[in-house]
Amino acid sequence: MNNFDYILGLSILATSLFSCSNSNGKADGYGNFEATEITVSAENTGKLMQFEVSEGDQLMKDTFIGYIDTIPLVLKREQLEVSKAVISSKSKGVLSQINVLNAQLKTANTNKKRTENLIKDNAGTQKQLDDVQGQIDVINNQIRSVEIQNAPVVNELKNIDVQIKQIDDQIQKSKIINPINGTVLTKYAEPNEITAFGKPLYKIADLGTMQLRVYISQIQLANIKIGQEVTVKIDDAEAMKSYKGKISWIASEAEFTPKIIQTKEERGALVYAVKVDVDNDGSLKIGMPAELWIGSPSL
Repeated sequence: MNNFDYILGLSILATSLFSCSNSNGKADGYGNFEATEITVSAENTGKLMQFEVSEGDQLMKDTFIGYIDTIPLVLKREQLEVSKAVISSKSKGVLSQINVLNAQLKTANTNKKRTENLIKDNAGTQKQLDDVQGQIDVINNQIRSVEIQNAPVVNELKNIDVQIKQIDDQIQKSKIINPINGTVLTKYAEPNEITAFGKPLYKIADLGTMQLRVYISQIQLANIKIGQEVTVKIDDAEAMKSYKGKISWIASEAEFTPKIIQTKEERGALVYAVKVDVDNDGSLKIGMPAELWIGSPSL
């Protein structure tokens, strides 16, 4: 009988200790939901010829949204192509001279070998070899002279090629491509408006997974780790609604408690910021307040 009473006492004590978790009915942390917002801006200046986006739209990554007028860029590119063709025609004339000189050089080298063979057979003279070598030297000097004359033309062609690549890059950047999967939060521009480089066009965020930023004390810090599953609760019509969350980030440095989310007594305390990832069922909104429960939340 005494053993039974002893076991019963231990059971009652264990039950009491277990029920003490969050017995004060307070959450372990308070904060607000946030999401990574991206502002998509114009990368070129001109008229918005097409801009198909509305607030609330669900957009996929790499979706074509519209484009900025590219007619001035296309015309400038055509002008550069014409200039390149004119300069190339001049360069071809110079290069044809080099081709003629290279043919003469080939013939002179052949004559040099023949003269060397004749000298070996005592059928030729050193003067003949010197004359041929002189011809080779003259031709080489002529080739170098033509190449020097042609250098500015080659450099000009290279410069035009660089300008064409720059225009191609600007034309590509005139396309408005959505950068991430997400929901359009705000629209800043309309079709047919004149936009400029860096001007915001719309703001988008991935609301599929929301981040709850909360602040916890140094004592609570020892009870959490990245990847740990926790409970997140938001206000509902009749009772609080619970979600499963996972801790994705813990601040490495302490900061003062934000006054907007903690009691007056705790405002001067140092706390650590924590982010909790929560799958959004459509009810979670940016800025919505929520509670973090590290253990089992009180019902």
